[in-house]
Order: sequence, then C-alpha cells, then structure tokens
Amino acid sequence: MLNRQRGNMYHWVTHTWNPIKGRCPHECAYCYMKRYWDRLKEPHLDEKSLKDNLGCGNVIFVGSSIDMWADEIPDEWIVKILDYLNTYPDNIYLFQSKNPHRFALYFQDFPPNVILGTTIETNRNIENITKAPSPVNRYTHMLNDFPRKMVSIEPIMDFDLDEMVRWIEDIQPTFVSIGADSKGNNLPEPSPHKINLLIEELNKITEVKIKKNLRRLIKNEESEERRQNIGKADKIVCQSSRTRI
Repeated sequence: MLNRQRGNMYHWVTHTWNPIKGRCPHECAYCYMKRYWDRLKEPHLDEKSLKDNLGCGNVIFVGSSIDMWADEIPDEWIVKILDYLNTYPDNIYLFQSKNPHRFALYFQDFPPNVILGTTIETNRNIENITKAPSPVNRYTHMLNDFPRKMVSIEPIMDFDLDEMVRWIEDIQPTFVSIGADSKGNNLPEPSPHKINLLIEELNKITEVKIKKNLRRLIKNEESEERRQNIGKADKIVCQSSRTRI
C-alpha cells in the first residue's frame, strides 16, 4: 500500500511504496529494518500492491524497505513494477539502490519523472558492514548519463575528502543528501570539522540537503545559517501534467 512518509525519511518525499517485501539481500548492518530480519521471509512481489492508487502530485520512494535492484530480485518483478508506475505518470518516483548498475538495464522502461539515487556512505572499503556492492562500484555505475540523479551520504562514515568530493563531482547529481547513523551502530564516523569541509566543497558542486540527524555530529561547529537550514522541506509543485520538487 501507499504510505505517507514518516520518521527519519527524506522530508521532500511524500510517500513510500514497497511492492517487493521481505528481507533485503544486502543486509546492511545499520539498516532500520534490521530489527525485523528474524521475522521477514525471502523477498517476494506483493501482487496486490499493483492495484494501489498512487495518485497525482506525489513524490514516492519506491522500495524504501528493501533494495528492489539487488541482484537477487527477478527481472520480471522489476518490469511489472515499472509498467504499473507508468500508469501513474504525474508523480515523481525515487529509486535508490546500492546496486545501481541495474538502472541502465531498464532505462527505457522508467516512468517520465524519476530520480535515480545511490548511497555512498564513504569512499572507503566497507565490506564487513554490508553485502551490497562496494562504494567504488556504486560510484562507477552512477557515472551513467541518467537525467536526474541523487546521492545519499547516510549514514556518513569516515572518508577521504578529496576523493569523496571528486566522486560527487564526477557523478553530477542534482542534489546530495547527508545524514548520520540514528541507531547507535558504532560506525566509524568523521569529525565535525571534516563533515563541514565536505559540505562546503559539495555546495560548490550541487545542492546539499542536510538531514536533522546530522546535527549530532556537527552541532559543535555548524554555523547558525546551517542550523536553520537543517531539516527544511522542499516545496512540491503539482501541475496537471508534471510534478517537480
């Protein structure tokens, strides 16, 4: 079913929709769904979801509880979902994956208003934290010429500033969202000063959206202007034939 955005989700997203249900194959150690893993079954397509009314003028995060682009997800399920989304063309759809190489395989099937995103928590190797493809793999596949891209740096982990900035510059995203670990997973986190340097450099490249949960890490050094901007929602404009954020 279509659910209104709640909690620590992106403030510019209005709804989430999860037609594929089950335990995410990537099993990221910091995943908010981790508390449900013991009761979740293998991934499956919920055919009833393909009858949901997705409305008009919404910004919908498709697959917020499971990475529907993981290699273990059958092509048939993805095709069915994209076909259904194309019957509701007046929404914006966010697809975010740690396996973005599959985006290119379905590029011609996407509905007209899509944002294709990936998570790059760090430029460093994090193989013991997730079963997903490495950050460098995600970076490489986000170099494709998709029309509208975003990068989520969440939960932010310690990084190498020059390389991290270069990756974002190479990807050329419409915007970057930066957030911190909210669940106390004891991740290797950067210093407040380093985060502020990253934000300053990324602001020269693209729009930077700072999530409320980042305040825990930068509260000692953030400027008053940045403090006021944290968590601001973007305006959503619904038109008869197109939706923008």
